[in-house]
This record gives sequence, C-alpha cells and structure tokens, in this order.
Amino acid sequence: MKKLILVLLFCSTASFAQQDAQFTQYMYNTINVNPAYAGSRGVLSIFGLYRTQWVGLEGAPKTSSFSVNTPLNNSNLGLGVSLINDKIGPTTENNLSVDLSYSIQTSADAKLSFGIKGTANIFNLDPTKLSPENQGDPQFQDFANKFRPNIGAGIYWHSDKAYVGLSVPNFIETDRYNDNNIAIFKDKISYYFISGYVFNLDRYEMIKFKPALLAKMVAGSPLQVDISANFMFNEKFVLGAAYRWSASISAMAGFQVTDGLYIGYAYDRETTKLVNYNSGSHEIFFRFEFLNKYSRITSPRFF
Repeated sequence: MKKLILVLLFCSTASFAQQDAQFTQYMYNTINVNPAYAGSRGVLSIFGLYRTQWVGLEGAPKTSSFSVNTPLNNSNLGLGVSLINDKIGPTTENNLSVDLSYSIQTSADAKLSFGIKGTANIFNLDPTKLSPENQGDPQFQDFANKFRPNIGAGIYWHSDKAYVGLSVPNFIETDRYNDNNIAIFKDKISYYFISGYVFNLDRYEMIKFKPALLAKMVAGSPLQVDISANFMFNEKFVLGAAYRWSASISAMAGFQVTDGLYIGYAYDRETTKLVNYNSGSHEIFFRFEFLNKYSRITSPRFF
C-alpha cells in the first residue's frame, strides 16, 4: 500500500508541477521565495534548515536549505546566496540561487525593497529507484544532471514590526520531458504573497504575538494558504501553531540561544487521508547572525 501511495504522489508531482519545496517556518526562510528579502535584517545572516516530510512513507520528501544574505557596506544593496536540495522518491533536485536587492527608505523605521533572483536548477531521476516494470522505460532514462536556468523577482516592505511581500521566484516555465503532451516533470510560474505583524501584548514588551500568512498560487493547482501564529516570551522563547489550508496543522517552537543564534523546530500532522500512512513531518533550522554594537537588530523583529 505504501508503494502505491508513493507512486501516486510521484505522478501527482510530475503532472501538477508541485516542485517548490514547502516550509512550515516560512517566516524565517523568506529569501527562498522572495529575493527582495536579501539584506533586510541589516546584518550578515546565515540560515540552515532540514525538513523530513511524511515520516514512515517510503520515498517521501526530504529537503535541505542553506542561505547567506547580507547588506552591502553602507549602500542600499543587499546580496544573498542560497542552496536547496530536494529529494522525492527517485528524484533529486538542486537549486542554487543568487539574489540582489535594492532598498528605499520609506519612513524612519520602514524600507521598501526590490529584488531579482537568478537560479541554476539541476534535476536527476534515478531509474533504479522506480518500480521494476518502469526501470527500463526509455522515457525515464535521460534525466541525469539536467540543467535549467531561471530568473525571478520580488518586492518586500518591512518595518520593525511588520512586513509584506509579493514575489515570483521563477518566470520561466519548462517541461523536463514532453512527448504526446505528457510532461514527466513540469515547472509552472508560482506567485507568493507573504505578510506578518508583531503585537506587544504588555507594556513591558515581555510578550509579543506575531500572526503571519503565506499564500501561493500556481495555474492549474489549488490556492495554498499557510496561516501561523507565534508568541515570543522575554525575547527568548517562541511557541506557536500553524495551519496549511486543507493539508496539515503544525506546532512550532524556538529559542534565542545567544544574541546571534536562534534555533527553531516544527512538527506537522496531516489533515488529509495521508495521515493514515505516515507519522508526521519534522523541520529544524538555525539562524546565525554576526552582530556588533553598531549593527543591532530591533528586538520586535522575530522574522
């Protein structure tokens, strides 16, 4: 039964273009979908994440993400580099991206940033990991290190307590293989909208509340909406929950280990029939930032 579910998942991925890796803690990983985020935190920021999805289901997605972004000297420019490794069943996909942003001061504590993204995509399909009857199929044989470039763009407004962004990470649509109108792997344009706000719940600013939203739209696919809510206590501990519309619910936790180091964890539980075939999804990340007395991040910005 598990192998049958895996085949169905792989076919769905190939046919309906659900290639972009999904993250529960998207509010900390914005640069992967919006290049205008590069340099927005005002310091050199290093981010690493590992996600294992649908644990117990053979061939389920496993995703690793690593990025570095920073403002450039005292200019309005920001630069970012990111790598995403995504494994699903017999396929492995690597995306190496370079992001460049330009920011405009719109008020004393707010900026509007514009960004562009250049991506090198390398795709592999290992026929030996397919079911025996498909391993010799000619249409699956020539998918070793398939290279495809892409470009994207985004806009991102943020202050010390709020942010709003709109982006298209990849403008170029491609088919990995197209014979008789059958696409083995197809890329479609994805549109992302992201927003969040930080509320102070007490006059001493010891408890903060941050709701956040991520919406993703792809032609021919249902609208994906992620809603989350996090509470921060004493500038150190973060607890929260999230809901992916008609897909999953999540619990999140984080800890500010030092001024520069933050770690976070999320657990997802499916709300679909897939809940019968896996024990949930796990996601862990760290963010390390090089801070000094001249480059401090305003405390309410836990995003």
